Amino acid sequence: MGRVQSSLGHLAENMLVSSVHGVLATGSGIVVIYSCRDVMTDRHWLAREYVWFLIPYMLYDTYAMYLCEWYKIKEENRRHSLATFQSFLIKNRLMLTHHAVILFALVPVAQRLRGDLGDFFVGCIFTAELSTPFVSLGRVLLQLKQQHTLLYKVNGILTLATFFACRILLFPFMYWSYGQQQGLRLYQVPFHIPFHCNVANAFLIAPQIYWFSLLCRKAAQLFGGPQAKKDG
Repeated sequence: MGRVQSSLGHLAENMLVSSVHGVLATGSGIVVIYSCRDVMTDRHWLAREYVWFLIPYMLYDTYAMYLCEWYKIKEENRRHSLATFQSFLIKNRLMLTHHAVILFALVPVAQRLRGDLGDFFVGCIFTAELSTPFVSLGRVLLQLKQQHTLLYKVNGILTLATFFACRILLFPFMYWSYGQQQGLRLYQVPFHIPFHCNVANAFLIAPQIYWFSLLCRKAAQLFGGPQAKKDG
């Protein structure tokens, strides 16, 4: 029982930190978006300064993911080992790759490589964290075996809605915003921006689509009836 409580306590702590980050990132993104009338040249200090908060959060979240995995293994009376770490890397390879891309690619781009351009788009990327508090709450409720409660279902709907809006529709919105300023239709924008921008956006949206499909699959199981009853 003590181990279960310890695992749950760690998960709740991680949820709190992730939720605070999600709120701060989204709030910062909204401020930047509404402050930049020109999507390319207007500046806002949060577009750069919030990144310094993002870096330690990503490092913390990676460590927290490992601890969550270790607590599960600990219940089987297993200890830290190279095999444990390798198992963690394999099970979480997509999320770890996502974190690595943020730390070693997006951070340098946001801080230095883009120069004085694109604060608006950095703000848009910040708002992608809106779904994080709902995802975190869902994990805690699942750990508490509350997956058949109304709260879990409502949270699941909010998770899908915020994830779709801020991690999928976000990219067409950025293209549309640029097109509005340049007098271009949405379908014309990809042909009027640098090729590497399209490639970068494709790499960013691909895992989001995959994760969204997983969320939809879980939602279908939850609201499907027979599977839900079987799980209960």
